Amino acid sequence: MFVERMKKALCYKEIKPFLSGWLFLLFLASTLLACGEDDLKKAVTISVKEAALSKDRSYGVDVVYSDSAIVKAKGFAPVLDKVTPKGGALYNEMPEGVKIEFFDAYMQVTGNITSDYAINKEADRITIFRKNVVIVNDRMTFTTEELTWDENTRTFTSPAGTLKTKDGNTIYGTEFWAPQDFSTYRITQASGSGYVTEDLNP
Repeated sequence: MFVERMKKALCYKEIKPFLSGWLFLLFLASTLLACGEDDLKKAVTISVKEAALSKDRSYGVDVVYSDSAIVKAKGFAPVLDKVTPKGGALYNEMPEGVKIEFFDAYMQVTGNITSDYAINKEADRITIFRKNVVIVNDRMTFTTEELTWDENTRTFTSPAGTLKTKDGNTIYGTEFWAPQDFSTYRITQASGSGYVTEDLNP
């Protein structure tokens, strides 16, 4: 009788860890099944946000761009987020758009840029404008969905857009390029419409 009880006790001790492991797996599976897809998405989103960045928001911000202590442009952003990622370089985000005016050596406005969104990478000295981007100066108006301003090369580039000249010509094309002062521009794969002022009669 004692031997049989000992056998049962030993069997229980051997089986108990096995049962405990299976019970834990069953509990974990039931918990995951009980969580809806939305709950899992929320958990992932919270985890990503906590690990991604810290953000300092300012309202009604004036931004000054200078080169060698000379003011080249001034901008205004209704909202500016100074974002510090846990890994990576600091950047400024303008989620409600921005307007930037450019100046010549005499502080006269030479043109402006407006967009619904912009991001400025301070370390790289690059600003990317997105959504309803419009450049206006005394020579032309250029509209696009994305424009990059590189302060290192003092140039503007865009993958595609529409350019309207002051004399009424409209040009569509890709790979827009212009120097910072918009003194000239280049567009590849260009097509469009315009006015002919010459007399076409033979």
